[in-house]
Amino acid sequence: MPQLSLYVDAETLKKIENAAELENTSISKWVTGKLAEYLEKNWPENYRSLYGSIDDNSFCVETIKDFSSDAEREEL
Repeated sequence: MPQLSLYVDAETLKKIENAAELENTSISKWVTGKLAEYLEKNWPENYRSLYGSIDDNSFCVETIKDFSSDAEREEL
């Protein structure tokens, strides 16, 4: 398995050690887990700015105006 060296200040290291101890795991497993969570749950930067940026009629919501061909439904 590849290894990674990180340089952190003493205060950050102490916080990492405490967090790993609270979760009853090693520092390496704790950091690996946090990195995996961060990388899996985040959308790319500026993702939200893409909303509405495509000007194309094929991305319009189709409206149904006639429900005459729908199956009959049981009244509640």
